[in-house]
Amino acid sequence: MHDEVIDIRLLEAFAAVMSAGSITGAAKLLGRSQPVVTRQIQDLEADVGYLLFSRNGPRISPTPKGILFHAEVERLLRGLKHIRERADAIGAGALPVLSLAAIPALAAGIVPVALATVDRGLMPSQVHVQALSAENVVQSVLAQSVDFGLASLPVQHPGLDIQWVCEVPCVACLAADHPLAKKKVIRLKDLNGRRLLTMANPYRLRRRVETALERAGVAPTELIDTNASLTAIAMAKQSLGIAIVEPVLTASLQLDGVVTRRLDATIPFLFAAISPAGRELTPTVAALNDALRAAITLMPGAKLHEGAAALDDFTDHADQFESTE
Repeated sequence: MHDEVIDIRLLEAFAAVMSAGSITGAAKLLGRSQPVVTRQIQDLEADVGYLLFSRNGPRISPTPKGILFHAEVERLLRGLKHIRERADAIGAGALPVLSLAAIPALAAGIVPVALATVDRGLMPSQVHVQALSAENVVQSVLAQSVDFGLASLPVQHPGLDIQWVCEVPCVACLAADHPLAKKKVIRLKDLNGRRLLTMANPYRLRRRVETALERAGVAPTELIDTNASLTAIAMAKQSLGIAIVEPVLTASLQLDGVVTRRLDATIPFLFAAISPAGRELTPTVAALNDALRAAITLMPGAKLHEGAAALDDFTDHADQFESTE
């Protein structure tokens, strides 16, 4: 094991090569000569003890270890950038930089609505909003690289404070000219023999959707899954199938060519507001938290549950589905 800290310039060179796809491109991005960047990559590989890139003549491509290492380097460099911004804010006596991570649907849905309502006197000049997977939202909050997070359940971890949990029923999205668009309520049985558009992660919403369909005796003939509900909605618009998604985007964005319909069974989408354990919310983060709570009312049927105690109930009952007929 090496005790010495890796030279930040080597990490910058590595990140630049990953972004540009070549040594030449990285040199231009960094304002360094090509031989310097080449040497820095070689020095970094010698330091970590494995190849970060495979070479084929003038072409290079990241190795599997290089790809994994890049995720860590990217997180570190982003954190250093935030430290610089926070240091500048402290020096200027300004409000601290606000960093928020949320799953894509929430980052595009309720986060902009909430930010627009926060008192201008509490909004810093620098705000960072990252759209990440739920797992990465949790890791970012645990690492305290962000001040606040919004992630779909499960999120239980001793290093997190659960501010609140939101429960909202999923909806069906389909093309405006779809034969089922004339219905006010889509029955799960209406999905039998049709193509379903759903989420890819098997441990979160996807599991609840599949459980509901199984209980209704429904077997879609085809399936397209994706890691973002906006993608599922866009595919529904193109008549590629019927999407079962959380109503975050449908409630906050104008989606032409797509209609949203209630389902005849409640399939709960569950997400939590999280912050680092034991860390008091700053006035800015507290104001954002309040604004997010208010923005939740945009979603039909949304219910707010306070604190970490609600997670135990959801662990026991999240897969119980009720008929709405």
